[in-house]
Amino acid sequence: MVPLTWKRVRIAVRWGSERTPGVQRPLQLGLRQNWEQFALLVLINMFVGGMLGLERTVVPLLAKDDFHRASTTAALSFIMAFGLVKAMANLAAGRFSDRVGRKQILILGWLAGIPAPILIMAAPNWGWIVAANVLLGINQGLCWSTTVIMQIDIVGPRRRGFAMGLNEAAGYVAVAVTAFVSGWIASSYGLRPEPFYLGIVFGVAGLLLSVFAVRETRGFAQLEARQHLNRLATATPPSFRQVFALTSWRDRRLFATSQAGLVNNLNDGMAWGLFPLFFTAAGLDLYRIALLAAIYPAIWGICQLGTGALSDKVGRKWLIVAGMWVQAAALALVVRGHTFDTWVMAAALLGFGTAMVYPTLLAAIGDVAHPSWRASAVGVYRLWRDLGYVVGALLAGIIGDLFGLTWAIALVGFITFCSGGVVAAVMSETRAPAMTATQAEPAH
Repeated sequence: MVPLTWKRVRIAVRWGSERTPGVQRPLQLGLRQNWEQFALLVLINMFVGGMLGLERTVVPLLAKDDFHRASTTAALSFIMAFGLVKAMANLAAGRFSDRVGRKQILILGWLAGIPAPILIMAAPNWGWIVAANVLLGINQGLCWSTTVIMQIDIVGPRRRGFAMGLNEAAGYVAVAVTAFVSGWIASSYGLRPEPFYLGIVFGVAGLLLSVFAVRETRGFAQLEARQHLNRLATATPPSFRQVFALTSWRDRRLFATSQAGLVNNLNDGMAWGLFPLFFTAAGLDLYRIALLAAIYPAIWGICQLGTGALSDKVGRKWLIVAGMWVQAAALALVVRGHTFDTWVMAAALLGFGTAMVYPTLLAAIGDVAHPSWRASAVGVYRLWRDLGYVVGALLAGIIGDLFGLTWAIALVGFITFCSGGVVAAVMSETRAPAMTATQAEPAH
């Protein structure tokens, strides 16, 4: 037996290693060739989703019942803090993944996330809840972005939509399960501390797997860049400022994708913060509220197994348009509904519309961005997407305080419909016939 020394442990977990020590197998792009590492990243992303799911049912009710946040805007301040920090963490994850590698960013994300449930359990005032969500935002931004980037790295261009569907499905099914389980625990034992013990388990498991089992994947992106067929593949990569401009507004495809991502999470932030309050005001008990809070991300998660792969076959643009309009219809049904059964249908429809959009947007970014700066582009896209949490919580809070929760939900539905119209008018199809990524170019 080979003796275990500190030097060998350091080699096994060293940051930036691109293959297991002693294994000389050359890197190959593809899901089948890298299924073990891909499956590991899916599992880790389930733990990331579980951390988020803890908050979907319980924390909005903590604001109302434990901390007596009378203002809707004040009650949703934890979502604003979460969204702003997560957006910035996404940007950092993308940029530093390109510069120093993926694995260390993943580990840093878990180190930030583990204290979050502990702070919520021990919180003597609302400021602690906001602080916990700052840490959770760092965790979600660094960890979720990095798993996405690593999976895009290893699968190559042919099955990018399918890979994103698997990853996002795993994450949001975990959100759904944890949202329901935490609500069930809260209905039996109280809002704190019992539901948040799960968060400690998720955090420790995610950290250990990231340190001891995950391998660095930046070498796969470098391999794809060398194989890239575009004539600009060997050109000097654009600066980060240029990538930011391309992803945000200069390239029409990336602009349309980024604004759709922002609006998608605008309505998700509204749903996260307002739905528990809206359904409580309608007289539903905690168990039914938890069920509704779980149905939406459950359908969202499961259906991505199909919608991501579908986008590989039919293209990205019209799947995004249809998904935004389905979400708008679902929010209209929430406003018009008056029974639990109607709201179940609305939650399922909202989840289905989101599933049409979520992996497809990520796949579109991967289609357009060159492998040499793709991680940075993903980070910029996820910055805009998760700023939607901030805009959604702020907008929903202000409109809810001024005009009521029904008007807030209706306005977000209208904005979602308009966003789908922007994609229909501005975006051209990104999925190339041969499924090769293309160099982004400024829109004319």
